[in-house]
Amino acid sequence: MKRTWTIIGVSNVAASFRWYQGLFGQPATVPSHDGFGRILDSDGTVLLCLHAWGVHEHPSLMSPDSGIPGNGLLLFFRVDDFEAALQRARRLVNRLEQEPHLNPNTKKKEFSLRDPDGYYISISAL
Repeated sequence: MKRTWTIIGVSNVAASFRWYQGLFGQPATVPSHDGFGRILDSDGTVLLCLHAWGVHEHPSLMSPDSGIPGNGLLLFFRVDDFEAALQRARRLVNRLEQEPHLNPNTKKKEFSLRDPDGYYISISAL
């Protein structure tokens, strides 16, 4: 396997699309359609897929009422612009889940926040 496409269920694909593009400092674009969008890196690598709840009848994406979005899932992104990502994150949320700190395992700076659907996201320096 060379790449994975992480797909999360979201309540509003367009709004989540804008939120993640804001977090990653990407130019604004629009999702493929109302029910699905791919957040792409500048080289075309898929960073994250956003899937509307209840579209296409995928069993695990039928409804957020079938479970707790984000339970058992950590979205972990490594970025090459850590300080800028931190500034963008502070503009997107009222508070961080974890303030910037040195991760003792990776020896890199990181912080954590939640997206509009409640998913837990950690951003780490590359």
